[in-house]
Amino acid sequence: MSDDQTPADSKLTSSKRRWAAEGKFLTGRVSRPEAERLPPGQHLVKNWPVLDLGQQPVISTDSWRLDVRGLVETPLTLDWAAFQAIEQSTRISDIHCVTTWSRYDNNWKGVSTRDLLDLAMPKPDAAYVLLTSYDGYTTNLPLADFAAEDAILATSWEGLPLTPDHGGPMRLVVPHLYFWKSAKWLRRIELMPADEAGFWEKNGYHMYGDPWREQRYSDD
Repeated sequence: MSDDQTPADSKLTSSKRRWAAEGKFLTGRVSRPEAERLPPGQHLVKNWPVLDLGQQPVISTDSWRLDVRGLVETPLTLDWAAFQAIEQSTRISDIHCVTTWSRYDNNWKGVSTRDLLDLAMPKPDAAYVLLTSYDGYTTNLPLADFAAEDAILATSWEGLPLTPDHGGPMRLVVPHLYFWKSAKWLRRIELMPADEAGFWEKNGYHMYGDPWREQRYSDD
């Protein structure tokens, strides 16, 4: 294709223009200066602590599947080959755990959540996402946050495949929320019209989880 040719219109480009016109997936977040990079109550670590519900499912890429269901125009069931065939993206982001540690400048590779949504095409009344993992873990977040520009369905960290203890073969990474929202071993993404509490949200954690507002628990 020559430089002066315009790519043919498609369902994906049309959806992106529609989302831009509607201001969809704009969270109102702005880049933070270095002095505000560490949220209140957090301390920096150089390692990556492992936290889970006490079990780490072993999922081979041969048996791995990801379902995208609910309020979408095109429900998806992706195997590993189909997921890898989606355009691959890289991101560098900080992560902040509700247990008070933060780690700067993590290098991720995987599928942008926005690119996945381009394939599934959210319906107009889709407003929230419920995530379900292979170990039965669930967590919730607004669709706008799931579709943040730096959110990624990560399969690689620091240039290596994501290990099982950190959610491999694929996990969600939503850097601007506490890390319990970034579900490990992701199995299902369901788009819904209303919010629904996940595992930790039913057990006293905040429904949203903004680190800069210290939204750790339900009464914060």
